[in-house]
Amino acid sequence: MTELVVGVDVATANVRVQVHDPAGAVVASASRPLPQPVRSPSGRSEQDATTWWPAVRDCLAECTTALGAHRTEIRLLSISATSGTVVPVDGDGHPLTAALMYDDRRAEAEARIAAEAGADRWRRTGITPSAGSGLARIGWLARHLPDGTALVCHTPDLIAWKLVGHPVATDSSHALKSGYDAVAGEWAIEVFEALSVPDLLLPEVVRPTTVLGAVDARGAAQTGLPAGCEVRAGMTDGCAGQLACGAVDVGQFVTVLGTTLVLKGVAEELVHDPAGAVYSHLHPDGMWLPGGAANIGGSALSDVDTAELPGLDTAATERGPASVVNYPLRGEGERFPFLAAHATRFVLGAPEDRIDEYRSRLEGVAFCERLALERLAQLGAPSEGAVRTAGGGARSIAWCRIRASVLDAPVLRVRGAGTALGAALLAASGSVYPDLSTAAAAMVPGGELVEPVPAEVSQLDDSYRRFLDELRTRGWISAT
Repeated sequence: MTELVVGVDVATANVRVQVHDPAGAVVASASRPLPQPVRSPSGRSEQDATTWWPAVRDCLAECTTALGAHRTEIRLLSISATSGTVVPVDGDGHPLTAALMYDDRRAEAEARIAAEAGADRWRRTGITPSAGSGLARIGWLARHLPDGTALVCHTPDLIAWKLVGHPVATDSSHALKSGYDAVAGEWAIEVFEALSVPDLLLPEVVRPTTVLGAVDARGAAQTGLPAGCEVRAGMTDGCAGQLACGAVDVGQFVTVLGTTLVLKGVAEELVHDPAGAVYSHLHPDGMWLPGGAANIGGSALSDVDTAELPGLDTAATERGPASVVNYPLRGEGERFPFLAAHATRFVLGAPEDRIDEYRSRLEGVAFCERLALERLAQLGAPSEGAVRTAGGGARSIAWCRIRASVLDAPVLRVRGAGTALGAALLAASGSVYPDLSTAAAAMVPGGELVEPVPAEVSQLDDSYRRFLDELRTRGWISAT
């Protein structure tokens, strides 16, 4: 082994750390739980930020212990986390309050101020501030800052600080929804002024893969990492998950089908969506990562006992296309591939039985995936080749086959893809490998092609047209 790289994933429920060799093989891994966020009907969502570092520290220590003498070969590390989670810290990097999580929506007033103050800027960047954005949360924090606040940190900033022993820059990916203009390469200063956010709260912003610092003696003692190990800027969990599937070059797209459907790809130019459903992160090598996150996804099956899923999948495969069209949204409101604040579930027709209804749910999510890809193509970012896929939903071969048939194109299942691998790719890019494309070619595991079922394509296409007609009738997408 030589030049090992570490990917750190600070998710909502746990921390995952993976150590990879240059070929992408996992040579050590560990995970630790995090406390569930405390949520309230008023839109608050908070997590104890003091639990992040101990969880990361212990995972790293477990990995370095397992590696023994080989731990000295760890050269690089990168961190990915949830988008827009922020916390105020003091001059020593200690959290002063609970972190405001990515789904905290208390800052509605601040979101309105931000949207108005930066209207021209947002039209250029394609980012629409909302109560769910890090920018609004920073605006809220500015009015409730505890004494001794030195900075507002995103999750990776805080962890990197603990590793290198000093404050670090934030990356342009985690900063994107916190008020950073990736087109102009600057914070939206006029917006922060309107929100009365002091400049001193905002860190420097750098591109992903930039060296933030080196693990110092204290970080080394606590984790077992070698002193001098480079800590490089990462990206959000959604972006890291995309990279881990190998979608790093222009035209490559990936669908991560977890609780929600997240679809992202690579485009040469910034994608402008007048409707605001599509937004773009900056690619580490200067391109753009357009896409979005839906409210629909694996949650469509949340009321189904997991023990029943294999049997239902088999029956749905044998049955063939559903007799009804189902938009299986849980709750209210959609954000991608269309914006509809009051969207709700609908079923066109009466299912023949439970199998027919179940199959229609799988198809409904696939219809949203197809609509998303078509929308991105209309905006100038077409996909090329097979659409890569990962996440819990991708484990279902039946669902992948339905999605391939709806798209009338192969779906490439990528096993072993995950945020920690994506973070490791970012760590390796520009050091072990000259760029992200080369790193992905070497480190991303091979995939399994799932082909369409030719006999089902025409009927599914008819159902998709009915689906689109209903969206237009409800005013959720344009009539044109």
